[in-house]
Amino acid sequence: MARKTANDDPLAPVTLAVGQEDLLLDRAVQEVVAAARAADADTDVRDLTPDQLQPGTLAELTSPSLFAERKVVVVRNAQDLSADTVKDVKAYLGSPAEEITLVLLHAGGAKGKGLLDAARKVGAREVACPKMTKPADRLAFVRQEFRAVGRSATPEACQTLCDAIGSDLRELASAVAQLVADVEGTIDEAVVGRYYTGRAEASSFTVADRAVEGRTAEALEALRWSLATGVAPVMITSALAQGVRAIGKLSSARGGRPADLARELGMPPWKIDRVRQQMRGWTPDGVATAMRAVAEADAGVKGGGDDPEYALEKAVVIIARAARSRGRG
Repeated sequence: MARKTANDDPLAPVTLAVGQEDLLLDRAVQEVVAAARAADADTDVRDLTPDQLQPGTLAELTSPSLFAERKVVVVRNAQDLSADTVKDVKAYLGSPAEEITLVLLHAGGAKGKGLLDAARKVGAREVACPKMTKPADRLAFVRQEFRAVGRSATPEACQTLCDAIGSDLRELASAVAQLVADVEGTIDEAVVGRYYTGRAEASSFTVADRAVEGRTAEALEALRWSLATGVAPVMITSALAQGVRAIGKLSSARGGRPADLARELGMPPWKIDRVRQQMRGWTPDGVATAMRAVAEADAGVKGGGDDPEYALEKAVVIIARAARSRGRG
């Protein structure tokens, strides 16, 4: 979700989109273009890369027209502009032309910071487009995508979609759009599962679920599939840790209704029900053994070992065995 400054007029003389999330950067551009074309259907849009914006090019593009046409000039990767071109852009910022909207896409950071500061100094409309690296951010993005089109999706459905699709925001947005177009009423976990079951089986959370359920062969199959489709090993160790930790929390908690336990343990009620089903074969010693295995795997995938894949396979086998420890006692 792109965040905007108080000046939220897409037709402001200058819009500064800052960040590295390509989908949000593209949406920032699309919003400006849509507003310009709503004001003038014949708006001329120029979308330029740094190598296309040479010294003098901006002055040519923004020079007065006999027809006073509206124009949108988009400059991508503005942090990579040459020093001479940056001088041109800074000069333009001081006296922007009427009927022209300049959109600067900047990655943020130290490179090209002078241009970033100059745009902010003149009060450019700013849209923050940060890279969404945290699972919680991507989950919030999916929820917002459903809300933006006035549709309802359950928390489980949103989480399942994130687990299934992964970290690519374009694919997440596309998946939401498909579900909204195809499904009437509230979108739930079962619907998402039917659409994206193949993708879901490759997710790190599926690896963790199968492992804590003691289903060794299925957990290993999901692990190999996940790694083959590009899931980061550290994401898998994180999911394994969350799965084992949830077992440990619930096994040591007092009995009660899912809603009460959810408040006590900081879990959603639906997860309480799922973990209750998963914890049937676990013992306290099994939880301790599994947590040690996760810690060793985490060290292995973060440079402490030569073979991250082997470290993960070993952890999965130990966790699945621990999940059946009560039955062996």
